[in-house]
Amino acid sequence: MPFGTVSLNDGNEIPAIAFGTGTALSRKDVTHFVQQAIDSGFSHIDTAQSYLTEETVGQAVRESGLPRSELYITSKYQHGEIQLSVRASLYKLKLQYLDLYLIHHPSYVPDLAAGWAQFERIKDDGLARSIGVSNFTLEQLQTVVKSARILPAVNQISFNPYNYAQNKALLAYSAKHGIVTEAYSSLAPITRVPGGPVDAPVAAAATRLGITPGQVLLLWVRAKGVVIVTTSSNKARLEEYIAVGDLPQLTEEEIAAIDAAGAKGPPPALPRPSSAAAAAGFAVGVAV
Repeated sequence: MPFGTVSLNDGNEIPAIAFGTGTALSRKDVTHFVQQAIDSGFSHIDTAQSYLTEETVGQAVRESGLPRSELYITSKYQHGEIQLSVRASLYKLKLQYLDLYLIHHPSYVPDLAAGWAQFERIKDDGLARSIGVSNFTLEQLQTVVKSARILPAVNQISFNPYNYAQNKALLAYSAKHGIVTEAYSSLAPITRVPGGPVDAPVAAAATRLGITPGQVLLLWVRAKGVVIVTTSSNKARLEEYIAVGDLPQLTEEEIAAIDAAGAKGPPPALPRPSSAAAAAGFAVGVAV
């Protein structure tokens, strides 16, 4: 079925695939790239204070001519007083509200409980419809949940077959609390660390379905119930990613084969990421 939306624990919905404006697009004028993404079928645009792309994301949103209600905008907190920071992001984007606002990394908020209370205020004030976190480990997420009046709606992490096994407990805990996992760097096994154990089962599935290895990896992410965050400056590649929404699902055997291969770890020349936080450096698609 085409990419639709995923229900959040606060009653809102999030599009199941997003276009990211970090990594190679950081610090660039992304107006054209965001327009390409929207033209290709993306309605969810992911930006961040640290990417320095908020102003041109906002420009692309305005130039799209689409009603605000048809677009979903995520941004992320990095530094400064939290209430001032979210307002600065809204000013740069020229928006009245964010659909989702995330703590970009736990290290940016020394006191997680106090920082999360500030995020709850952002939601209360209508500056963000949903609030969440990014790059949080299981222990860090537990700390937030323990003190939360409003649960995080999302935890955006590096997620691919090479760190899936290490993150199973995190995913299970998130699911228990209705916290949706968002994935960046899902294409790392073929774009950053090709030649590893995952290549063979991915290639086999690609051959069976007549699709690309990248599409197989996105189907794998989708099979895990995880929202996809990806990017490209190439319109044809974006259309390839969006087309995943109309592809047949992987078989249980294909998913299991990819899981098993991923558990062997990436090629020996690269370290094995041991957690969501450690895996943050193992990223492609959206900068952490």
